[in-house]
Amino acid sequence: MPSTEVNKPQVLSENTVLLTGASGYVGGRLLPLLEAQPLALKCLARNPAKLRPLAKNSTEILPGDVLNPASLDAALEGVHTAYYLVHLMSGSANFEQQDRQAAQNFADAARRTGVQRIIYLGGLGDDNDPKLSPHLRSRHEVGEILQASGVETIEFRAGMVIGAGSLSFQLMKSLTDRLPVMICPRWLATPTQPIAIDDVLAYLCAAKDLPRGEGRIFEIGSPDIVTYGDLIREYARQRSLNRWLIFVPILTPYLSGLWLALVTPATYEVGRHLIEGLKNPTVVQDTQALKVFSISPMSVQQAIARAISS
Repeated sequence: MPSTEVNKPQVLSENTVLLTGASGYVGGRLLPLLEAQPLALKCLARNPAKLRPLAKNSTEILPGDVLNPASLDAALEGVHTAYYLVHLMSGSANFEQQDRQAAQNFADAARRTGVQRIIYLGGLGDDNDPKLSPHLRSRHEVGEILQASGVETIEFRAGMVIGAGSLSFQLMKSLTDRLPVMICPRWLATPTQPIAIDDVLAYLCAAKDLPRGEGRIFEIGSPDIVTYGDLIREYARQRSLNRWLIFVPILTPYLSGLWLALVTPATYEVGRHLIEGLKNPTVVQDTQALKVFSISPMSVQQAIARAISS
């Protein structure tokens, strides 16, 4: 009988998960998948009242802000696995500094409270590229901060996420829907390896159940290496749209950001940062994810078809 009482807190801890970023695109899609599993789920939210209608009654929603260290310990107490799906690019022009501080706050709190695993979704891109965009550089830096926390960190690096509601996909969709003729910058010829949202979610869920080990980085993507121009053409083909792409060498990221602000729902600042990232190749170089996980990502053609039908 005494041993049963001692084991109770450990069982609770191993089944307690914290989700951050549940109001975002990926976090919002991950939320119901985690709620369907036999675990105790917590969500950290700056505005709990806004998130409450989107979650089940069994999900505990706690007030907190990754930029406010004092608000994190109570949310992380007793948590075994914490999902870090926070990205402050859309909320601040100085997003790099804020992402850095938020990640450090979260890493420190996770270490203090005894969290056993952090799962983080970052971005593809070559660490050795001296011209890596601020957006991708920040994504990698956040991963480094979490890895350095001493808490086992599973970092996924992905390129464009293809899915209805994904900001990058919506940018491409809006441009293709609205412009029969596109004056295209050089970055539309950049190689990339996008991934369907359903495959991203499958990896995030599977990471929770990995055997304990050291921190790891997994690069994930579809089987297809394409260009952003290819993505536009494939989307147009599936929508039966006739589109002309005219490539020019002078459309800078600055001008491209202004262009996006005119023809898409995205703000200029977010559009500019995304475009700066599109100039960098985002291709999977390490295929370990295919060996570790029993997940076979769908093709780009399948991913676009699913996004259109959603």
